[in-house]
Amino acid sequence: MKRITISVLMLAMVASLLFLPACHSISTEELKKSLEVVDVQTKWVSKEYRAWPPKLVLVPVISFRVKNISDKPLNYINFNAIFRFQGESKDLGSGFLAAIRKEPILPGQTSEVITLKSNYGVEGKTVQSFENNPYWKTVVVKLFARSKGSDYVLLGEYEVSKTIDFKPDEAVTPITEPDEQTKK
Repeated sequence: MKRITISVLMLAMVASLLFLPACHSISTEELKKSLEVVDVQTKWVSKEYRAWPPKLVLVPVISFRVKNISDKPLNYINFNAIFRFQGESKDLGSGFLAAIRKEPILPGQTSEVITLKSNYGVEGKTVQSFENNPYWKTVVVKLFARSKGSDYVLLGEYEVSKTIDFKPDEAVTPITEPDEQTKK
């Protein structure tokens, strides 16, 4: 019985040593050296819109791709964006996304577009009301990445464009039944 138990333990140890490289976590330094942020775009989008009474809440957004500049596949990468008004220490909002999961980014490849949106923004009544809104100030976003086992790595800091990507709904004309004159 002891021989079987010892054999099972030895087999388990050998198996765990075989799978250990697959569980290797990436260090913070390795992660920082493995990623390049490309195709960065920033803008403001609608979080909430109501035609009457008029209300429009815009939130800042950052979209980007990451390029694998290492010689190993990258997988299990989370991204976090912290949005702040320029010159202020209090956060306006943040966005989190567990972006790279099932299919790794192979060396030299670039990811699909990754978009992070702030959970808080600025309120106005219409798109035009933001032009003179004193609360609609310049926003900067700090972009971070983290992989299993690493700390967060600052990938960059970007100023959010004042571009507003929103068009209010067009008024819908009700359909009426044709009168007797129109039918003839």
